[in-house]
Amino acid sequence: MHLHPTRARVLATCLSALAGYVDATGFLMLGGFFVSFMSGNTTRLAVGIARGSSEAAMAAGLIGLFVVGVIAGSLVGHYTVPHRRVAILALVAVLLALAAGISAAGAPGLAAIPMALAMGAENAVFADHGGEVRIGLTYMTGTLVKLGQRLTAALLGGDRFGWTPYLLLWLGLAGGGVTGALVYSAIDVGGLWIAAVIAAILAVAAWRIGPDPVQTSTADTARRAE
Repeated sequence: MHLHPTRARVLATCLSALAGYVDATGFLMLGGFFVSFMSGNTTRLAVGIARGSSEAAMAAGLIGLFVVGVIAGSLVGHYTVPHRRVAILALVAVLLALAAGISAAGAPGLAAIPMALAMGAENAVFADHGGEVRIGLTYMTGTLVKLGQRLTAALLGGDRFGWTPYLLLWLGLAGGGVTGALVYSAIDVGGLWIAAVIAAILAVAAWRIGPDPVQTSTADTARRAE
């Protein structure tokens, strides 16, 4: 992550906050299941299987939807070089708006489908030309490991502030989660409209930041080879 320009880091932190917001909304809406945090759903799946509970099916369904969302986001990104970030975030905004509309129609359980798809797709925003995710936006275990490693490096005389981008990502997710829970308490699933608007704003911000330099380089290489 230390290779990313400052504006891209800010965008990544905002997207982590969006993920926290949507995940907190989904957690409260679904009674303890996640639309973004698939490690938690995997644990619920395992416990549900061990207990013979129907909760295993819910967890498995959300995991499957998340993976499909990753595939959808990756495909959109593949076909929209060099403006992949904008296209993927537009997809996320549309899916969250769909979730908000479904919830408003009185089917909040079904709204979890586009919510999980949106959170999966979001992770493709910072994928490289080979499809490998460079910044995890909806999960923080790896980010916290990097935080600890960079703090260790700072203690040993290395970069004194190399840990800050990872802390900001974690704070973004946590802060978004707090905000999502508070908004849900105030206006219930209506908060999903806010998430959709935020995703659209971030799509515009990605447009202002400009094309992904890695993706631009890849596209230029492909054109030269033709």
